[in-house]
Amino acid sequence: MRVNAMSPPTARRPLGARRRSLVIGALGALGLITAMATAVPADAAASTLGAAAAQSGRYFGTAIAAGRLGDSAYTTIAGREFDMVTAENEMKIDATEPNRGQFTFTSGDRVYNWAVQNGKRVRGHTLAWHSQQPGWMQSLSGSSLRQAMIDHINGVMGHYKGKIYAWDVVNEAYADGNSGGRRDSNLQRTGNDWIEVAFRTARAADPAAKLCYNDYNIDNWSWAKTQGVYNMVRDFKARGVPIDCVGLQSHFNSNSPYPGNYRTTLQSFAALGVDVQITELDIQGGSATTYANVVNDCLAVPRCAGISVWGVRDSDSWLGAGAAPLLFDGNGNKKAAYTAVLNALNGGGTTPPPGGGGAGQIRNTASGRCVDVPNSSTTDGTAVQLWDCNGQSNQQWTQTTAGELKYGGKCLDAGGTGNGAKIQIYSCWGGDNQKWRVNSDGTIVGVQSGLCLDAVGGGTGNGTGLQLYSCWGGGNQKWTYNASAA
Repeated sequence: MRVNAMSPPTARRPLGARRRSLVIGALGALGLITAMATAVPADAAASTLGAAAAQSGRYFGTAIAAGRLGDSAYTTIAGREFDMVTAENEMKIDATEPNRGQFTFTSGDRVYNWAVQNGKRVRGHTLAWHSQQPGWMQSLSGSSLRQAMIDHINGVMGHYKGKIYAWDVVNEAYADGNSGGRRDSNLQRTGNDWIEVAFRTARAADPAAKLCYNDYNIDNWSWAKTQGVYNMVRDFKARGVPIDCVGLQSHFNSNSPYPGNYRTTLQSFAALGVDVQITELDIQGGSATTYANVVNDCLAVPRCAGISVWGVRDSDSWLGAGAAPLLFDGNGNKKAAYTAVLNALNGGGTTPPPGGGGAGQIRNTASGRCVDVPNSSTTDGTAVQLWDCNGQSNQQWTQTTAGELKYGGKCLDAGGTGNGAKIQIYSCWGGDNQKWRVNSDGTIVGVQSGLCLDAVGGGTGNGTGLQLYSCWGGGNQKWTYNASAA
């Protein structure tokens, strides 16, 4: 989180037309997108977010504000559902060192103590940041500011030594836009090595804590800002600068939507030898489909350690309740997005085992008929259809580790991203329009579009075409995929 809860949202999202927009899948009447091809038995499913995430060795957390700990509805939900806590503002620079050399941890300790008393771990947020600096720090520059940063890291980490799971050591140091470079800040002006110094200081201050770099708008792999952070982390790992994790804030909205290459971003950072953590997730409008997509992407990356949403209820969000960005409404009721997330966590990862699964039929629940390639065609652009299941090769589909559904040497392909886009076979080329999530609720969702595989018009007869359509939970969007193990 970059600003106090009372600050206007426009202050923290400097967005521009220079970014490429990607389409967020529409939220249907139900839109409950979940995780694996094979449903988890009901007696194995966890009933809370934290417990469900723990099944795969991950956490599911939230931001907690000390001022809301007197609200029993708030603490009941938070205590029940989440197993990781981040202090929303109480461990930031202005809160912990209001005067130089004078540390105060009253509010930070209140959040920390509540978390520990309720059996939760704590992420520390944040140690070095250009924003929410107290006035005394804003007035410094050069070597004086550099020393103040070092002293602050030592003071805060010393107080919480051995108690914090992971620290956001440096927050939001990279610029928006197309430069891929650092943000111009008072900390940056102390010298380009300031981030490295912060991490080395943090490692010495608490060797047990995981050390993270945290930023927003580094979700889309194609964006220059993402590449800038990636290059820094790669350099740090090559030179032995201590860094253990990268935090993707993942505040998704119409200007910065969930990207189809999000999983690629997570995988790419993880491949550098660091954990990835989704640290401040919220989605304006609260799309259940998008929430499930994010969870599924994390589950598919072994080094994605966990997810934290930025607030408990919509009414607690820094965006304001009207943005409806969280998993519980203002009255504390579970939203469709909550169910989608819980189902996804209970379903496990979405990536098949290495080598892919065996071939199997994709059978439509409403019709009982199978996804079929007419006349066993191999011609690019051939539209697939429903047809009586016969076990022949033109009804056999294999899911690859990349999420493709392959028939022979061809891939199941979406011919667009909107409602009504044709489903066809096409030469495999690795695009997100050829990648699918086969979910435990029976839906099959296009990675690029976030829309469901749908029998046109609710049709059930032989020859019924297939399309993409907003997920709504109908039988014409439910499938069984009975692939044998590879």
